[in-house]
Amino acid sequence: MVTTSFGFILSNGSFALGMIAPSLGIFLMACASAVLNHFQEKDSDKLMERTKNRPIPSGKIKASNALIIAIFLFFIGLSVLYIFSGTTAALLGILALIWYNVIYTPLKRKTALAIIPGSVIGAIPPVVGWVAGGGSVTDSQAILLAFFFFIWQIPHFWLLLLVFGKDYEEAGFPTLTQIFSKEQLARITFVWTFATAITSFLLPLYNVLKISYASIAILIAAIWLVYKASFLLKSDVERAQFKYAFREINLFVIYIILSVSIDRLLIFI
Repeated sequence: MVTTSFGFILSNGSFALGMIAPSLGIFLMACASAVLNHFQEKDSDKLMERTKNRPIPSGKIKASNALIIAIFLFFIGLSVLYIFSGTTAALLGILALIWYNVIYTPLKRKTALAIIPGSVIGAIPPVVGWVAGGGSVTDSQAILLAFFFFIWQIPHFWLLLLVFGKDYEEAGFPTLTQIFSKEQLARITFVWTFATAITSFLLPLYNVLKISYASIAILIAAIWLVYKASFLLKSDVERAQFKYAFREINLFVIYIILSVSIDRLLIFI
């Protein structure tokens, strides 16, 4: 929802009322996708400490009722996108749900590297906002936005999976720790974090940023992120440090969203 609003601001240059519909539509579609995911993974959720208290495995709601809720949320969200933001936005919303629930969710049971194709999901909402704001999916700025959020999603999800790796192993999911050592995982995660920082440098090159001080601010933030993540290159990385890296990379993306949004709004004032 936040990245959809972000895409709209970049495309339209304002906090116009038109931002509400695509953001709400994506929010409802994301809710539908989440509920459907709970339905799909209800059996494995029972086996994981992190998910055993979710509504279905805890018995607070029947699986059949959850599926009805998912369908209801899907059609409401899709209707909002189609009526207020157009066919392209609605199709992108459908693509996001299909990619998460039909492609990524089953793929998690096949390979621990499912996270890489799965990260396409995070690239779609900002493009929905961009289109709703008057842009086109073929605009270079829209493609860059999608690419930035795609790159970020990989270390974002990877770090989350590293933190809860034991849970996933107990539920029968293939995990990264079965492929790489802890030290290798830490270094690979650093590479993806570094790639996220480098990708942010492209924002001024594609005219996503207009004001010079905003470009400097992002450069400083990117250097800060790489510096903070450099501890992942050490040989004695602990689980708690993965949690720390997870927090840092999310703060970085929030900072990027705020900085670029302010930059674009100031341009149009």
